Amino acid sequence: MQKMKTVKYTEKNAVSIITINRPDVMNSFDELLRSELHEAIKHSADNKDIKAVIINGKGRNFCAGADLKDTKDLDKTIESILNDEYRPIFECIINAEKPVIASVHGSAAGIGLSLALICDLMIMADDAYLLSPFSTISLVPDGGMNWMLVNQLGYKRAYQLCIEAERISSDYCIKYGLANKSVPANILQEETMKWAMNIIKRAPLSLKGTKKLMRFAESESWSKTYEMEASIQQSLQNSYDFKEGVSAFLEKRSPKFKGK
Repeated sequence: MQKMKTVKYTEKNAVSIITINRPDVMNSFDELLRSELHEAIKHSADNKDIKAVIINGKGRNFCAGADLKDTKDLDKTIESILNDEYRPIFECIINAEKPVIASVHGSAAGIGLSLALICDLMIMADDAYLLSPFSTISLVPDGGMNWMLVNQLGYKRAYQLCIEAERISSDYCIKYGLANKSVPANILQEETMKWAMNIIKRAPLSLKGTKKLMRFAESESWSKTYEMEASIQQSLQNSYDFKEGVSAFLEKRSPKFKGK
């Protein structure tokens, strides 16, 4: 993958680390960042050697949302930007057959909050916060944020947080399920990688299948989800990794999964 200006991309031990790299503007989104972030995530999703993805930010925070000073966006409608430039990023995360972890320090605000929420997992620095500031500039939450917050928090909590533009602390995020973990800020990077390395020890077909099922279950019925469970379970029972997992369990050793 070619070198990028607004994203730093590295790989370590089957984990890709995608760092938003516009610290001088608090990692806010401009046209180039939208393009390069999508490219980096797609590259990670398509790379069979990558088992998990971490998205983080350089500098003081994770992402401050849209860059309101980006003059290139003045030539386009916000609807087209949301549909043509942001949506492919979010759909790529949803459809990636591997876990994507948001590692949030400082703040994740505006559509930067949507980016953090759409990831499969989130770990936060204990002094980090989320923020939906749209009511202060006469806009509505976007990037799928309304769906994600209402589904996670319920209508009343989600509506209050957004219209009052409250800072959402890491403690609140843990309590109400917006984030999975909170750790001291000075060890966030280390703990994120440790978590990713622990996750990729699990059977990759199981990670893939569980993600597919749970993304499906978010908007589908129990009955349809049950049917998909049965189908995926049958395909996994026929896999090499299932046989290896059972053998390793019976032999009291660590399994050696191959993803097939």
